Amino acid sequence: MAPFKSLPKSYEFPKAEEDVLLLWERIDAFKRSVADKKARLATPYTFYDGPPFATGLPHYGHMVASSIKDVVARFFTMRGHYVERRFGWDTHGLPIEMETEKTLGLSGPKSIREYGVGKFNEACRAGVLRYTKEWRRIITRLGRWVDFDNDYKTMDKDFMESVWWAFAELWQKGLVFQGFRVMPYSVRLSTPLSNFEANLNYQDVQDPAVTVRVKLKDRPEYLLVWTTTPWTLPANLAIAVGKDIEYIRVKDKADGLVYVVAKTLADKVFKHGFELLSELVGADLVGLVYEPIYTGIDYKSIMGDAAKTCFRVIASDHVTTDDGVGLVHMAPAFGVDDFEACRGEGMPHYLAGAGSFRA
Repeated sequence: MAPFKSLPKSYEFPKAEEDVLLLWERIDAFKRSVADKKARLATPYTFYDGPPFATGLPHYGHMVASSIKDVVARFFTMRGHYVERRFGWDTHGLPIEMETEKTLGLSGPKSIREYGVGKFNEACRAGVLRYTKEWRRIITRLGRWVDFDNDYKTMDKDFMESVWWAFAELWQKGLVFQGFRVMPYSVRLSTPLSNFEANLNYQDVQDPAVTVRVKLKDRPEYLLVWTTTPWTLPANLAIAVGKDIEYIRVKDKADGLVYVVAKTLADKVFKHGFELLSELVGADLVGLVYEPIYTGIDYKSIMGDAAKTCFRVIASDHVTTDDGVGLVHMAPAFGVDDFEACRGEGMPHYLAGAGSFRA
């Protein structure tokens, strides 16, 4: 057996990659590999690939995911399966609508209706595949084997009909139910947003953090709670602590009142000093009942018996002592962590906009 040749000292790996791509193109390697498995009546392996938006260029995250997807498809092809790899495009959602609004000089639902919904939809369809050539060039250069010629789009009628068919099947099997979750919401567009869509306009802003004094029920003591969303305080239903965090009871030298605060944050909170009364951990605080922050809201008439489960201290893993006071205001209708923690305690969530509570 002939020995392996050593690599030259100035080997150009990028050039070698390009040579391989040219070879694959010349012998039509990908299409032949798929056609060969199909001709042999090989067992299909279906790989559902979440399609990207073609309204923007691929970035690092797309490339990492594409490499993983390519490995999966190649592995099952090597195992003898017929793996059809149609590339897809997500043509629904706000990215293309926002892009089209900018292009047409529109702003919001009212201006779209005045322009004409039909005309606006057609403008979206015309621009939704703006960067397909760039996607094809980059994904091919990455070395991923995928079928761009026989691609699919979520705006294709057969694709949309298949989605509605799948949903109808779930409905008929009794697998569809009504639930609640906290989601980003666009006031201007009057629609919920996915996390991806919310991040399209992500901005660094100054948080108006506030610290609120909350009185414990039937005890002359106060809990200090902290929040960066003071506009959610009317929807407060609980106060969260970390069950293993160290807390202290102190007497503030400024007003003489007794407060509970995280031990490591006390010096930052009480600028005029304090007298240490006792030490405890978060688990010791769990279950304490406090008076609602706003006395003008008749929670009992709104919630009925569910009001008995609210306005108490609960434990939650998301509480830290990085900022604030170590006790966190909980409004389950407005925060994901708040919602999950309060739901785990059997609390309802306050739908402030609708003026009602839901279990």
